[in-house]
Amino acid sequence: MNTPGNPPLPEPSAWHAVRLTVNGEAGAAQVESRLLLSDFLRDRLGLTGTHTGCEHGVCGSCTVLVDGAPVRACLMFAVQCEGTDIRTVESLAPGDAPLTAVQRAYHECHGMQCGYCTSGLLMTTTALASAEHRPTEAEVADALSGHLCRCTGYRNIRRAVAQALDAQFGEESA
Repeated sequence: MNTPGNPPLPEPSAWHAVRLTVNGEAGAAQVESRLLLSDFLRDRLGLTGTHTGCEHGVCGSCTVLVDGAPVRACLMFAVQCEGTDIRTVESLAPGDAPLTAVQRAYHECHGMQCGYCTSGLLMTTTALASAEHRPTEAEVADALSGHLCRCTGYRNIRRAVAQALDAQFGEESA
């Protein structure tokens, strides 16, 4: 608060310097306070695999990994990512790299149709497969409940997740 005899307080800046790592590349950017992470990834970095569907955090299409945890990029501001490690779907098999076990499972189990929700589902499944222990069926159901798919009916998605987890943790631990 400004009081007589005290200099006025500076206005808060609408721009912020952010240092972060995206898909293994460290970098820095100037971002507006209100810039959503989804818009930063798509519009500033050209990573259009992060889809924006509902822009309310309901559909899960914009899911990315922030420090290994799945988050809705449409609900997070870019300034909140200071010092974080972000992975988008583009990080899974860049260039001519072979598909990951998660991507292979979705391909082999036909866990996608139109593909709009697929990038978010792949990132959530990647997080599940990166856990220290095999997620329980309840943990998988909870993780998948944050995704809406209008095409597949979820059966093939659940099969793909199970196959990816089998590849990571072995079938005997199921």
